[in-house]
Amino acid sequence: MIVLGIETSCDETSVALLRGEEILTSLVYSQVDLHSRYGGVVPEVASRDHLRKLPPLVEEALRQAGLELAHLGLVGVTQGPGLVGPLLVGLSYAKGLALALEVPLLGVNHLEAHIFAHKLAHPSVEPPLVALIVSGGHTSLVHVPRWGSYREVGTTRDDAAGEALDKFGRLIGLPYPAGPAVDELAQEGDPQAIPFPRPMI
Repeated sequence: MIVLGIETSCDETSVALLRGEEILTSLVYSQVDLHSRYGGVVPEVASRDHLRKLPPLVEEALRQAGLELAHLGLVGVTQGPGLVGPLLVGLSYAKGLALALEVPLLGVNHLEAHIFAHKLAHPSVEPPLVALIVSGGHTSLVHVPRWGSYREVGTTRDDAAGEALDKFGRLIGLPYPAGPAVDELAQEGDPQAIPFPRPMI
């Protein structure tokens, strides 16, 4: 079965075509340049750009894989969490496509996908496990007793790690997104300069 995956939870428009576990095509359109002038993601701007880029990105993915819409057997799409506007663009497109093609639609949890991404790189990983999710908008520690069962055991109380990095970067005049610039500066630092205590959980 050929599966089309669509991801629009924030500022990147992503589509992938899969046959079973084989990735046939994976394309990502980044909006970083668009949002850099604001120093962060503007949800309305992100939504409008997803609307503009999603249809041609799907067409390009199909072209690269040598497939047509008629070959699709399922459409998977991020249903949350994420920014409401960008999610609605992806969900609306996916629902319309699945309805027109008369194929099933599968909603995917964005954070669950982060956990499964690790399994793609390391197929032998099996629960029970504890997953650390650190992305632009989420920082969570999740207990996974079995696939499909998740319990958040810890999270940030305010900003996620990515948000904190971007705010810090703005304060000291780094470009958006600040993560790569902070990482580059850290390579020049002295790891022994400040004797940080080891956190104990």
